[in-house]
Amino acid sequence: MTRARTFGLLALFLLVWFTGLESRKLIRPDEGRYAEIPREMAVSGDWLTPRLNDLSYFEKPPLQYWATATAYETFGKANWTARLWSALTGLFGVAITFFIARRIYGTSAGIAAAAILASSLWYFAIAHINTLDMGLTCFMTLTLAAFLYAERSDATARERFAGMMVAWAGMALATLSKGLIGIVLPSGVLFFYSIWQRDWRIWDRVHIGYGLLLFMAIAAPWFVCMSLVNPEFGPFFFFHEHLDRWTSTAHRREGAPWYFVPFLLGGLSPWTLIFASRLPYVWTAAAQRRPFNPERLLVVWCAFIFAFFSLSGSKLPSYILPMFPGLALLMAPSVTMTAPRVHGWNLAAAFVLALISIFAVLDIDRFATDEMPVQLFLGMRPWLAMMVAALLTGTALALHWRSQAATLKPILVTALSGVIAWQAVALGYDELSPATSSYHLVRRVEQQHGPLRRDLPFYSVQTYEQTLPFYLDRTLTLVDFYDEMNLGLEIEPRKGIETLYAFGQVWRALPAGYATMKPEVFDQLAAADLPMRELARDTRRVIVSRR
Repeated sequence: MTRARTFGLLALFLLVWFTGLESRKLIRPDEGRYAEIPREMAVSGDWLTPRLNDLSYFEKPPLQYWATATAYETFGKANWTARLWSALTGLFGVAITFFIARRIYGTSAGIAAAAILASSLWYFAIAHINTLDMGLTCFMTLTLAAFLYAERSDATARERFAGMMVAWAGMALATLSKGLIGIVLPSGVLFFYSIWQRDWRIWDRVHIGYGLLLFMAIAAPWFVCMSLVNPEFGPFFFFHEHLDRWTSTAHRREGAPWYFVPFLLGGLSPWTLIFASRLPYVWTAAAQRRPFNPERLLVVWCAFIFAFFSLSGSKLPSYILPMFPGLALLMAPSVTMTAPRVHGWNLAAAFVLALISIFAVLDIDRFATDEMPVQLFLGMRPWLAMMVAALLTGTALALHWRSQAATLKPILVTALSGVIAWQAVALGYDELSPATSSYHLVRRVEQQHGPLRRDLPFYSVQTYEQTLPFYLDRTLTLVDFYDEMNLGLEIEPRKGIETLYAFGQVWRALPAGYATMKPEVFDQLAAADLPMRELARDTRRVIVSRR
């Protein structure tokens, strides 16, 4: 491939990668939550204690909050700056994967690994959603790549030490991204890898002494300062958010042991069948006795992460995201040798997906609810058509070029069709934003009644819409609502109103103010003659003013 074509493909990829970060509205709950916390951080100037709706929020560490708050202060508060950290760390993870695959397997494998990772549905999706999982995955990928770099057979003593220090730094940054799993997962992988490899001296080569010093220098200061300033932080963060989350169903996110299987298989699209065809090669390579066996480490990496979260009492689909760089690296050495018939099966799978999409569009009423009316789903039709066209075109070209004995071309065209298809799905999903985001509701209020006065109180009655404070650019007073703000309200109870009755008394005494609530709560309060004037509503929320 010529240099001009390489840069052309890279430019096209970057264009598709960053498209839609601004045009798509933030969706509830995660995007609203992780956009609002750094907004409050930037406004208050308190970069130590994370706050959600002006209440102490101890559930996660601050690295992404710091990065996003910095983006707000540098470029302004916007949808794209709220998502920028996820998009950049996702892109950095692709670059890390390319670098280590090229170093171990060669340039072609490096290109293939990067292309596979960037175009895998689940990796691409999480890179374009404002959650904490991509930051964690990026720094865990850095840890994995640095360990592979240090352990390779031709590494010098200096390279081994430098690689291990980068791995420890990666674990520290992963811990600052989402907590102790940033070090627990890599440590568990290393333990089981050393057993399979029958190499206990590997624990000497990780330089635990120097590594722990570096890890503590990066990760410890925030934890120490938080514990000194907020005495409630330590017990809540280390026990409730870690031990309880893994050992119990207290967070109400339980699932069967096979919970992650569909997210793994579907999340690998459009590579699922191609990966299945590579498994014999992967296992053969991993089973070999070698002083340095990268495939063995990668198998342990993927298997341990999958098993760890499958056994957890708390499950969310994005938890297994750190597997995906390892899966791409496992495919990299042999994927260019994929037989044409496998690409044929991939094309057949794309046709099946096309048929499913067609039937889904024809039977769109089945997906509609009171909160998401059918009109919203109808707007997704052209985007679904684009997804189907991209996948069918890409897999057909891949089959053609592989039948002509091409190697990288089928990989690149499959990857490009994948990123275009998944971007179409993301843009299509924004058609549902009138029900999944408060953006349109806030704009409707402003257009019909002018800007809401910032000097008046704003109450959130028996609900909390995660995207509303971000688009209102202010916090709300919670009424008879606790959920994840329970600890914050225990620390500062004066910032909430305990009961609906107490709210009614406060509201009647107000000369002016605003409130938001669900339609059924509005009906209940209206029946009780609470003086309210409806400003605007959507299928999920009503915003009122004091009449």
